[in-house]
Amino acid sequence: MASNITFALLLTLIAGLSTGIGSTIAYFLHKPKSQHMCLILGFSAGVMLYVSFAELLHVALEKVGFLTANLGFFIGIIAIALLDILIPHEYKQEHVEELSNGADTTVQPGRHGYRHGAKHASRLRRAGILMALGIAIHNFPEGIAVFSSGITGDTGFGILVAIAIALHNIPEGISVSVPIVEATGKRGRAFLYSFAAGLAEPVGALIGFAVLFPFLTPTLIYTLLAFAAGIMVYISLDELLPTAHLYGEEHVVIIGVLAGMAVMALSILMLS
Repeated sequence: MASNITFALLLTLIAGLSTGIGSTIAYFLHKPKSQHMCLILGFSAGVMLYVSFAELLHVALEKVGFLTANLGFFIGIIAIALLDILIPHEYKQEHVEELSNGADTTVQPGRHGYRHGAKHASRLRRAGILMALGIAIHNFPEGIAVFSSGITGDTGFGILVAIAIALHNIPEGISVSVPIVEATGKRGRAFLYSFAAGLAEPVGALIGFAVLFPFLTPTLIYTLLAFAAGIMVYISLDELLPTAHLYGEEHVVIIGVLAGMAVMALSILMLS
């Protein structure tokens, strides 16, 4: 069990810090085109949806039965939905509008790339900070999702879930970094904000572990997998895909979704 716990915490740390990868991408791309963001967000959603249904929920159904697995799944959805209600949604819409239009206040379909406008730097900086805060809060339950997958003792399974969450965190890192760089010109500061948001994931895993450790049983562990699936499905459908569509490249989004599903299917085949 001790080795499983160490492995699970390591996976959570790697998945969380992948926001730094997104920040690094933003450092070099500076202003990623709308097609890039649509593809990345769609790909992340495809990865998470496929892993949630093909692996997490599937394993939970086999191990704890239909009723318990579905109970965990829908509790996961309700839990992340309640958390989402507590976080204002304005930061997401404002962030995409700032990046996509500069001077405009509405997102125009088919817009390629970003350009400077007359918006104040303070508003851009605020958008980036709010993105970092929202991501940090959402990363707490994601940390529990990765941890519960790693603690099962199935190395390949834990790695798959960690990859899914890590790929989801990369566009989040980009979303935090770009407005802060635009506002301040300080890429190091943007990286630090992104890095800090990612640290919330292993912190969430540690808190979850501390609370749940006295009650850890095989039944609880596999129910947590269904719980994690609910979280990932909600994030994909309520966060990733709607945000991707704001960039106005709908067909690119679905290409990204299908590519993400295909990559995870091949990954599962290779690791099985």
